[in-house]
Amino acid sequence: MYEYFEGRLASLEPTQAVIDCGGVGYLIEITLNTYEALRRAEAERVKLYAHLAVREDAHQLYGFYDMAEREMFRLLVGVNGVGNQTARVMLSSLTVDELRNAIQAQDVKKVQRVKGIGAKTAQRIVLELADKMGVKVSGGELVMGSVVANQARDEAMTALTMLGFAKPAVEKLLMSTDWKNGDGTPMTVEEIIKEGLKRL
Repeated sequence: MYEYFEGRLASLEPTQAVIDCGGVGYLIEITLNTYEALRRAEAERVKLYAHLAVREDAHQLYGFYDMAEREMFRLLVGVNGVGNQTARVMLSSLTVDELRNAIQAQDVKKVQRVKGIGAKTAQRIVLELADKMGVKVSGGELVMGSVVANQARDEAMTALTMLGFAKPAVEKLLMSTDWKNGDGTPMTVEEIIKEGLKRL
């Protein structure tokens, strides 16, 4: 629903920012990493990439200084047992690169060091995100897939689901391959959708 908010930074706190967009002030939940980036920027106009979390009792806006952090947040909240606040705490305790490296190295202990993350949750995060982020175990080594390729696959999943295909079937299909062209380049969203329509 919201892609980003760009406007005057009306106020800034370690966990929240208010952005004035054309006279409307949006209260946006942020991570400590985004807070530090905004504080260092010292710019009157800022841009935060948005994520809208809808619950029965509230609609909450989360904002991220760059798309990589938002992508990681969305991957985290997709893990069973990880909510919005937990994901925010994780991205306040670790940078995107630190978290990605921990997943690459299957460093469950590093993930578990984040406040509120137990052993089982840390293991689940590493296992589920390793799969979703394209990390494959081959001969004892881990290889990280492209975040851009993952984003294209996620967008294709949303589109195919909206077209009426069952989400479990779409998810199974899209996770079954790396979705690359003959020359090894990642497929675009449109190419994945077209190929998915042939196979579903």
